[in-house]
Amino acid sequence: MKKYQNSVLILPDIRSAINVGAIFRTADAVGISKIYLTGYTPRPTDKFGRIQKDISKSALGAEDFVPWEYKKSLPTLINKLKKDGYKIIAVEQNKNAIDYRTLRLRSGHKKAVFIIGPEVEGLDKKILNKCDIIAEIPMHGKKESLNVSVACGVALFKILRP
Repeated sequence: MKKYQNSVLILPDIRSAINVGAIFRTADAVGISKIYLTGYTPRPTDKFGRIQKDISKSALGAEDFVPWEYKKSLPTLINKLKKDGYKIIAVEQNKNAIDYRTLRLRSGHKKAVFIIGPEVEGLDKKILNKCDIIAEIPMHGKKESLNVSVACGVALFKILRP
């Protein structure tokens, strides 16, 4: 898979450090250029520089290869990335969502941001209103959603395939 120099991932308010680590591995595998962690999402290292062991264990070193940055405010970050020319794509269940399988980005495509999470309540309507596209993974079973790290992998591998 080609590195998508202009593809960024935002993880707002993800509760599980293990899921964050798994998402780092997925981001490395699909060639995401940077991950932004916002809200209470656990970081690979804390403010004292100590390694977050659950992230390290599930990321298997990907947290050292994929650049990341913590930002306190998700709306401020989205506004900045929009100003910088990024297309904002939320992976979320929503009545206005398109099927994720219809969305394709090529390596030469406009810069893209993918927002994944949070697990329980989903993304706030105010955040969804800032997005250019909402992409949904259709659910056919009795459960209404996938684990956040699984949903991230499913969506990114399909959307960013060459």
